[in-house]
Amino acid sequence: MQHRARRFVFNVDVEDFFGSINFGRVRGFFIKDRNFGLNPAAATVLAQIACFKNSLPQGSPCSPVISNLIGHVMDIHLTWLARSEGITYSRYADDLTFSTNKRSFPLSVAIESHSHKWEPGGTLKHLIGRGGFALNEKKTRMQYHDSRQQVTGLVVNRKISAPVEYRHHVRALVHAYTSSGNFFLKKFGDRDLGPVKVVEEKGKPQQLRGMLEYVVYASRRGKVAEDSVPLNAAERMYRSFVLFHDFYAPAVPLVLCEGKTDLVYVAQAARGLAKAYPQLAAIGGDGKITLLFRRHRYPIRDRGKLTARVLGINGGTPHIKQFIDVLLNEYKSIKAPPGRQPVIIALDDDDGLKAIRNYVKGVLKKELDQSAEFHHLFGNVYIVLTPPLLGQASSEMEDLFDTDTRAREVGGKKFDASKDLDTKTSYGKATFAYEVVAKHAAGIDFSGFKPMLDRFVLVINDHKARTSKGAVA
Repeated sequence: MQHRARRFVFNVDVEDFFGSINFGRVRGFFIKDRNFGLNPAAATVLAQIACFKNSLPQGSPCSPVISNLIGHVMDIHLTWLARSEGITYSRYADDLTFSTNKRSFPLSVAIESHSHKWEPGGTLKHLIGRGGFALNEKKTRMQYHDSRQQVTGLVVNRKISAPVEYRHHVRALVHAYTSSGNFFLKKFGDRDLGPVKVVEEKGKPQQLRGMLEYVVYASRRGKVAEDSVPLNAAERMYRSFVLFHDFYAPAVPLVLCEGKTDLVYVAQAARGLAKAYPQLAAIGGDGKITLLFRRHRYPIRDRGKLTARVLGINGGTPHIKQFIDVLLNEYKSIKAPPGRQPVIIALDDDDGLKAIRNYVKGVLKKELDQSAEFHHLFGNVYIVLTPPLLGQASSEMEDLFDTDTRAREVGGKKFDASKDLDTKTSYGKATFAYEVVAKHAAGIDFSGFKPMLDRFVLVINDHKARTSKGAVA
């Protein structure tokens, strides 16, 4: 951001950045730096752990941290130089950048030796040398405002973004993935073994997700935009990937609930009843229980927030109704073979279901019948409602727990599932899910969840039958 929309952007590269920080420099730093001040024996051991073949190795998680500590003195000197000349300085590993809107670039930092041929200035080379480093002058470049300016691979002319070639490449990979279920990446051979060979290697979805997140975060300045802001092109591309990978072709059955608490109930119930439901949970030889379905989790960290933003679901039936419509329209454009695992949307059969019931009836021409075990909407998408309760017109997940579990007190308060509970005397669904159900699952009777889990199994079997017949429309 600090180099955006500048007249000049000057880049220089430190030669063999990690390799120039040898064992002696690392050990000496740990001994002499006042924030460490280690005794020589301890400094030697740490330096031996951090170094490989007498220097910091490329790829080690220690190398960037230690190199930044050792390079801090150089950064102080270069920051002082930049401030004295009225320009901006930043460093990312071995990539040093200076920028300014001045009419001419300071000679202490960069000199134009020939027409548009620039070299590092004398003061800059001197300060980098004092820091124990040297420049790779072959990588020195001056970038003008009327040409593409890049800093650490990002374009900084007017707005921050990944280069257009990279974005087009990622878009092509997403298209290939959603068209065939596969995509391929170019892999370069080891240069030390002779001429570099380029081969195509089948890509992994995690790789493509990472590439997409890089493009999205670059377009949004490293942040997740507010929900009220329309999706940009990068986010729409990310959404296509997520809808295909997580929903159209999930590796295992996917369960989507109205909120975080329902996901806790379903997971703990499946674990508690694992012996009766081998299609939902597996018990290992060590007694550890593994769920055989995946839950769509609601946002906690940045990745979850980004996924929630592009999908438009943060919990609640209104969001799920909109998401079903997004799924329906997105599925029409996917050309890859249908996924072999179902998406199970588990919902409370209460007043909040009205909007979804009206949508399903109006758009899909189907009724959400309370007595039905499950409802197939389209493709691999199903709705499962909470089972009806005797003598009641509605039901919700919390009704499936036994009386003793619902009666448990937390901090002297009783459980109240209503939205307008008195917090002085009662606790709500979140506390019930995490403080009662999750913490005391081993002692809870989950038999009330059997009708719900039975419906999950029926959905899995139904979708298996549909895919075997090719009837998944």
